[in-house]
Amino acid sequence: MNRILLAPALLLAAASSAFAVETSPVVPEHPPGTAGPKLVEPHLHIARSNISGHARVALTFDACMGEADERILSTLVNERIPATIFVTARWLKRNPKAVAAFLQNPDLFELENHGERHIPAIDKPVLVYGIASAGSPEAVRQEVEGGAAAMVASGIPAPHWFRGSTAKYDLSAIGQIRAMGYRIAGYSVNGDGGSLLGAAVTEKRISSAKDGDVVISHINQPPHAAGEGVAKALVDLKAKGTEFVRLQDVADTGDDKTTE
Repeated sequence: MNRILLAPALLLAAASSAFAVETSPVVPEHPPGTAGPKLVEPHLHIARSNISGHARVALTFDACMGEADERILSTLVNERIPATIFVTARWLKRNPKAVAAFLQNPDLFELENHGERHIPAIDKPVLVYGIASAGSPEAVRQEVEGGAAAMVASGIPAPHWFRGSTAKYDLSAIGQIRAMGYRIAGYSVNGDGGSLLGAAVTEKRISSAKDGDVVISHINQPPHAAGEGVAKALVDLKAKGTEFVRLQDVADTGDDKTTE
């Protein structure tokens, strides 16, 4: 399997910190004298096409906070490229025009749950890239349910997938989220390094996606150069004859019981 995983601890870290909840409490990495919870960052692959020269790729974009990146959104619409967009309640509130564009193109966009406040869906107190986790099962539930409620209130169909802030979880939180009826979306290609990569590197990474890959990038950082690279890579992949699918369209396999 192709796994282009850009040292997530280095690249997703700064981006995730930039999107931290404004009122995140200060908590230790883990309680004194104890080991921290075991965290996983699941991979996800989709069913391959197994046709030479016809790779099947799922593009996924996180809309954490900030504004919509029109460079990416306009390319997806103009080139008629399907994608799965993970939105937070916070992003939905700030971007009604982009939400309308998504809803006006239901053949292209699958909208899924990225949480209410963009905090890591981990049920024990821990810092992930400097961001305080939810910290309890109750807080994990609120993060998931609050995100879904905001989506429905915005006229979006009830979500079936969840991807938490930082894309890290502990196993008990994975079990809880799965019991709530969600699949958990990992990835196999880190496209933009949390939106921190330059345009050329981002373009190269996404353009190298192989049959069965799930690409993660961000659609909420228009000031960052990475967005330019994302837009170019979409055109590159289309020119290669890539088949773009949404997560709802194909079978998938995720690590750590995230999709079973």
